[in-house]
This record gives sequence, structure tokens and C-alpha cells, in this order.
Amino acid sequence: MTPSLKSHQSAGILNFSHYSAPMSETSNKVGFVSLGCPKALVDSERILTQLKLDGYDIVPTYEDAEVVVVNTCGFIDSAKQESLDAISEAIKENGRVIVTGCMGKGDDAAAIQALHPKVLSVTGPAAYEEVVGAVHQYVPHSPQHDPYTDLVPPQGVKLTPRHYAYLKISEGCNHRCSFCIIPQMRGDLVSRPIGDVMEEAQRLVNAGVRELLVISQDTSAYGVDMKYRTGFWNGRPLKTRMQELCETLGELGIWVRLHYVYPYPHVDKVIPLMAEGRILPYLDVPLQHGSPEILRRMKRPAAAEKALDRIRSWREVCPDITLRSTFIVGFPGETAADFDLLLDFLREAQLDRVGCFQYSPVKGAPANDLPDPVSDEIKQERWERFMALQQEISTARLQAKVGRTIEILIDEVDEQGAVGRSTADAPEIDGKVYLDGVEGLRPGDFVEAEVTGADEYDLWAG
Repeated sequence: MTPSLKSHQSAGILNFSHYSAPMSETSNKVGFVSLGCPKALVDSERILTQLKLDGYDIVPTYEDAEVVVVNTCGFIDSAKQESLDAISEAIKENGRVIVTGCMGKGDDAAAIQALHPKVLSVTGPAAYEEVVGAVHQYVPHSPQHDPYTDLVPPQGVKLTPRHYAYLKISEGCNHRCSFCIIPQMRGDLVSRPIGDVMEEAQRLVNAGVRELLVISQDTSAYGVDMKYRTGFWNGRPLKTRMQELCETLGELGIWVRLHYVYPYPHVDKVIPLMAEGRILPYLDVPLQHGSPEILRRMKRPAAAEKALDRIRSWREVCPDITLRSTFIVGFPGETAADFDLLLDFLREAQLDRVGCFQYSPVKGAPANDLPDPVSDEIKQERWERFMALQQEISTARLQAKVGRTIEILIDEVDEQGAVGRSTADAPEIDGKVYLDGVEGLRPGDFVEAEVTGADEYDLWAG
């Protein structure tokens, strides 16, 4: 299947509809299943690029593959089950399976090996060399591979459509949120040198990418582990820091969208870049709750009242900024009063795009030991109330755009018209803009159109 970039995409072997390089007659064949968030997707892209460089072909069916790699997600229990189901399917359909990703460490890895003793190899996240080495071991690559005829594009193998791509700037996280095990799986923050990031960005732009989505576990913390060391790109010195990265990416002449940005004070410095049109007026800010007590229990790095002050200041500088966030309801100890504070926060913040999850325990997370769990019935009721309020907010904010002319990046074109996204819409997680009856457009084109209608998630334009 074509990969979906939602938080936990459905399992299925990749068909490479976005990467159509011709197959070699001599290279060996690998199947690939990629699960999880965009950060895991980038890991998959790196592994696949190296396999292509080594002369392997990536095939869309289990039966054609000599080995299948499954990149797992281990963030929450439902994602773990999806990963286990994907491994089981690959074992059943092919029999030769290499497992990697977030479930490839600790107890999860042991569970996989106990459940599937025939799995050839199990490695953790970002274990690029180990995965490629395992493929080499079990499917030795052809000595007849010719790097001059079996070409890999300079930007590498991408699992996204050609006109947008994810740009991962760091790995790991220094926070210790009580509900999260990401640091256990991916370690502490490790920032990529800014020169390497910019070189990758330039290669992607040269290949036709029109939108870069900057991702990490904590984009705001970029460079802190390196003490903001000075790097070089095109001979110019650049500090490895969020502000300098955004300034430089803003020179590439494409859309630049920021994800996973904690609301630290220094984020204020990038808001003028949005107001000036150098990067998109869009921030994905993981706020999680509006109650000070619940945020304390979560061990979150920012207080709700400070977040509201920051949101107000951002909108003063850049009135058109789009703010996306995610929240958790039903966290252990969440009282009715805490939940009311969360709803009050929503009303005050007036966020444009919001996701909400019902709390579920994750093996190894400290939150599992907190007292006063919330029942499933109350979680569901609070989730429904939360989503109903946010739909009202989102609907009103989208209705306010009717009559405005907006810039749209086209994602799909068919006989009915085109489907695209505005600057307010990240792929797969936000809304879409529908243009009926238009002609002559292609994916990756930019077009300006007047908004003619809206609902709680999407826009119509013409």
C-alpha cells in the first residue's frame, strides 16, 4: 500500500508509487513495511536509500521479496499491536523477516523474538547500519550491481509524493514526560549538524520538492546538545540553532513548515519570519493539557498560562499564524475540575487544528504508577466533549476564511478537479482545500483561489 503519514499508518508492504526507478535484472529484492510517525518514515527512507545504493530492488509484494523489513512503532499499545500484526502477516506471507524500529529494544524486542522465533534480526530505531547489514547477511547483494546504471536520485528514496518531504533535524529527546517512552527508545537529543541539514534540504529542493516539513522530537531544542556549535553551508558560518535554521531554510523559496515545537521563549524569534513570509505561518505545538496539576503530573516542560501568553504574543506579531496541537484526556488523576480547565484553555487559545487522545498506559512509562486512574467511560465522555468544543472552534475559524484569497499547494488532480492544502494544512493530519472544475493543474503546483465554503475541517475554493 501507499504509505499513509498519519500517526499510526495501516500496515502493508510499500508499493513505491512515489518512487518509480526501474528495477535491475540482477539485484536482489526486498519488501518493506513502514509504520509510525513521520520520524520513523524518515528512518525508513534512509534504510531504503542505502539498500538501493547497494543494488537491491524494493518490491511491492510479499511473494516477490526475498526478505521483508518491518519498521515498527511502539509509542502506544494500539501501535504496538499493529506492528505485531504486521510482523505476523510478513511471517505468514513471506517467512523471512527483519524487524527494526521502536519495538526493537528492551522488553518489546524480547516479546517479538518469543512470539516469532523465526524472525531473522531485531534492532531498535534509527539502526540504519544494522538493518542494512542484516539484509546483506540474509540476501547477499549482487556483485553485478552497477552504480552507473542502477541510479539512485541525489535526494535518496522518498516515501512521500515528489512535491513534499520530511526533513528530520535531530533524534531523541531530553524531556522525561511521564506518559512517554521515546527517550528510552531513541535516547537523548542528538542534533544533526546544520550544514548536513541544509545540504539535504537543498538536494530536495533541487529534486522538485515544494514543501519541507521540519520534524524531530523537539524542534525547539535543536542544537542545545551541541551548545549551538557553528557549522558551515555553502561556505557561510551558521549556528546549529532553530532560529538560524529557519532563517536559512527560508531562503530556499519553498514552503517550510515546523512541527513539534515546544513553546519556549526563543521560539518568539521565528515568528517574525512567518510574518514576513519567509517560512509558513504554522506551528505544531504539543501542549497536551490545560490544567497546571495535570501538566505537573505529566512532567511537561511548559505551564498552561505561559503557553496562553505566548500564543497571544505570537498572534500579535503574525495574525495569520495557524496553531496545531495535541491533547490527552483521562490522564491519571484528572478530575472534573482539571478537565474543565482544559476546556477553558481551548476556549481561550482558539487553536486552529487539534488532535485529542484518550490516555492509555504504555509499558515502561512512569505514568503507569500514578494513582487515581480514570475509567474508560469517563475518558470517552470527556473526549467527546473535548472534540465537540474544538469542532465549534475549528468551524468558526475556517468560516472566517470564506471570501479570502489563499495560496494552495496541489496534492491530487482528477477528472472532478484538484485537491490541495493551504499554508494552514500539513499533509495527512490537517484539512484539505477542494477545487472543483479546475484544469491544467499538476501535483506540486501552486495556485491562488478564493475560499467559497468551509466545514469543521476542510475548505472549498474556486
